[in-house]
Amino acid sequence: MKLKIAILPGDGIGPEIIKQALKVMEAIGNRFGHTFDYSFGLVGAAAITTKGDPYPEETHRMCMEADAILFGAIGDPRFDNDPKAKIRPEQGLLKMRKELGLYANIRPVATFPSLIHRSPLRQELIEGVDFLCIRELTGGIYFGRPQGRSEDGQTAFDSCVYNREEIRRICKLGFEYAHKRRQQLTVVDKANVLATSRLWRETVQEMSVDWPEVKVEYMFVDNAAMQLIQHPPHFDVIVTENMFGDILTDEASVITGSLGLLPSASIGIHTSLFEPIHGSYPQAAGKNIANPVATILSAAMLFEYAFGLQAEGTAIREAVALSLQKGIITEDLTEHNQTYTTEEVGDYIAQVIYA
Repeated sequence: MKLKIAILPGDGIGPEIIKQALKVMEAIGNRFGHTFDYSFGLVGAAAITTKGDPYPEETHRMCMEADAILFGAIGDPRFDNDPKAKIRPEQGLLKMRKELGLYANIRPVATFPSLIHRSPLRQELIEGVDFLCIRELTGGIYFGRPQGRSEDGQTAFDSCVYNREEIRRICKLGFEYAHKRRQQLTVVDKANVLATSRLWRETVQEMSVDWPEVKVEYMFVDNAAMQLIQHPPHFDVIVTENMFGDILTDEASVITGSLGLLPSASIGIHTSLFEPIHGSYPQAAGKNIANPVATILSAAMLFEYAFGLQAEGTAIREAVALSLQKGIITEDLTEHNQTYTTEEVGDYIAQVIYA
């Protein structure tokens, strides 16, 4: 199979970790008989520097023409430390999500047996954790209008807006994945306070009639934040709105012991996008110490979700698991002197797949 892939390395450690994922993809292509047609585009701070736009039109055209997108990271301290900056790298990410119609972010959270000791939670709390977070990605307070500041600069305001159709399409995914898994769906909201959350809850109650085999529970976001730490094995599929999902999925990432282990998929109307969840980590950029595993596992999700190539995704996951088991890991995952570079980890995982 010939696969047309758009590559967006982005900022910080993005180019380094993307390079390792491409090694692994080439190994998969060699083993399973696939070829790749790559195109490379600018996004984030790199695009601002070159084009003055965090998501240039040529990058968007390239993404629209691709079969799938592999994305590194966005973010740069130059903009983080300037609250008055008119153009920011993160604006490119939001624009990309909106223009590509990427309304659903899917983040699997599962523990690796060889790394359970790395979690800040006790082992008995996290053994067997395996759940899916589905976050609505193009609505809510990040995109709501009006948004801005008063003329005197003394007041700022954001609007949280959802319509029923936006809720239905994301919750449909939640029901579908719950049906395939353990048939348990947790809807996270703040319906005791927010009108948008009450619309979410009302819409899910209407939909649940069509999914009688799926057990639906409703959980306020503050309670969900506690339960993720106290009883993480309880969850199967979580579906929630944009800002709540942004916060809860980063909280859930610590269960595995490192942000560098978790991939994600953003799917929707046009081309699907696959990316690690950890951000640009500018402190590590260029040092060859960043953990490439989340990006490599994002490539596994790309094969599975974009092309239905389950065997290819499984091969990557097995190679990653062996790397972790053998201790071929970057410095974020070990307290010992023996660590491996970003390049060495990528090389090892690719070699396992070749073998």
